[in-house]
Amino acid sequence: MVKLTKAEKKVAYDSKLCQLLDEYSQILIVAADNVGSNQLQNIRKGLRGDSVVLMGKNTMMKRTVRIHSDKTGNTAFLNLLPLLQGNVGLIFTKGDLKEVSEEVAKYKVGAPARVGLVAPIDVVVPPGNTGLDPSQTSFFQVLNIPTKINKGTVEIITPVELIKKGDKVGSSEAALLAKLGIRPFSYGLVVQSVYDNGSVFSPEVLDLTEDDLVEKFAAGVSMVTSLALAISYPTLAAAPHMFINAYKNVLALALATEYSFPEADKVKEFLKDPSKFAVAAAPAAAAGGSAPAAAAKEEEKKEEPAEESDDDMGFSLFD
Repeated sequence: MVKLTKAEKKVAYDSKLCQLLDEYSQILIVAADNVGSNQLQNIRKGLRGDSVVLMGKNTMMKRTVRIHSDKTGNTAFLNLLPLLQGNVGLIFTKGDLKEVSEEVAKYKVGAPARVGLVAPIDVVVPPGNTGLDPSQTSFFQVLNIPTKINKGTVEIITPVELIKKGDKVGSSEAALLAKLGIRPFSYGLVVQSVYDNGSVFSPEVLDLTEDDLVEKFAAGVSMVTSLALAISYPTLAAAPHMFINAYKNVLALALATEYSFPEADKVKEFLKDPSKFAVAAAPAAAAGGSAPAAAAKEEEKKEEPAEESDDDMGFSLFD
C-alpha cells in the first residue's frame, strides 16, 4: 500500500470535501467531543447508504469551502464557515434530516467521570447498598454522603447530588464513582446546526410537527389581524372583522335615527316587542328538554288543532 505524503493527503481531502459539497445539499454540523474512533466507525456504518461522515481540521475545511465557493460562485457555502468552530464534523446526507439526526443520537456510549472533566449533566448517587466494606467510608465522609453499615457493607441512606452540571469533576468524586461502577456520562455526535440548501437553522426546528407549524401560523395571522384592525389597514385576515364592525356601526346608526334598511327593520321590530325574543327562544329551550317531555309535547300537538306558528320569526342579519 502506497503511503501518501502530507501534501497529497491535503489534496485528497480537499477533493473529497468539494465533491461532497457538490453532491449533497443537506449537512448536519455535529460536535464530536469525547467521541472515540471505534464509536465514530460505528456511526459511519449506521449511516451508510444516504449519509457520509467527514471529520477534519477546521482550518482545512474552511480553506476548502472558501476556495470551492470562489470556483463555483456558490456563496451559500460560506454560511458554513461560522459553524466550523471547536471539535466539529460534517454529516452530508440525502435522507430525511430528522431521521438522520435521530439515528446519530442512538450512538452514544457511557463514559466514566474523569478528573478535571466538565460535567455535561447533574450526577446523582442513588441510595442503596454499595457493596463496599466499611473501610471505604472515608470516601463518603469527604463528600458528606450520609451512610450506614448494613450487613458488613456501606449503604447510602439518601440520594445525593454529587456533581452539578458545568462543574469540574474532582479526584474524590471520580474515585467514588469508579468504586461504585457508575459511568454517569454518555458521549456521541451532537447536532449543533443544520445546513439545508444554503439556509442554516437550529436542530430544534427538526422537532417541529405540522400541528406546531399550524399553531405558529395561526398565531401570526392573529397578530397581523390585530395590527391591521388597530391601524385600520385592510388585509385579507382583517377584512371579515372590518366588514362585521362596519355593519354593526351602520346598524347602530339606523337604530338611533330614522334611517333604516331591511335588516335594521327586523331588529327595530324585535326591539318594539321584546316578547318576540321569548317566542324565538322557545324552540331552543324545548330542544334542551328531556326525551319524555319532548314525547309529551308531540302527543299534545297531535291532540290540539294546528295553530299558526311563530317559529318563522327567527331571522339572520344577513338575510
